Amino acid sequence: MRSGPALPGSIAERMTRCGRANCACHGDPPRRHGPYFHWTRKVAAKTVGRWLSAEQAQDYRRLVDSDRRLRELVGRVESIGLEVVEADPRWER
Repeated sequence: MRSGPALPGSIAERMTRCGRANCACHGDPPRRHGPYFHWTRKVAAKTVGRWLSAEQAQDYRRLVDSDRRLRELVGRVESIGLEVVEADPRWER
């Protein structure tokens, strides 16, 4: 696997309603505004976000996917390390 840039967080696609009561987004069925793309992540235990263009969302989704794969691989490596420690016979003393 090649390593490359990774972007923590997630990207959500959102459809919204506006504040105008007579807008089609309030109709039956509603025709909401969007899609709008929102990237969120945690910074100092708080969720922060940023609105993205459709082009940015397309590009950054690959980076978010890379981050997920990277975190999964780190988890596997840590599991192997824990197995090594647990299998160490010197703990039996």
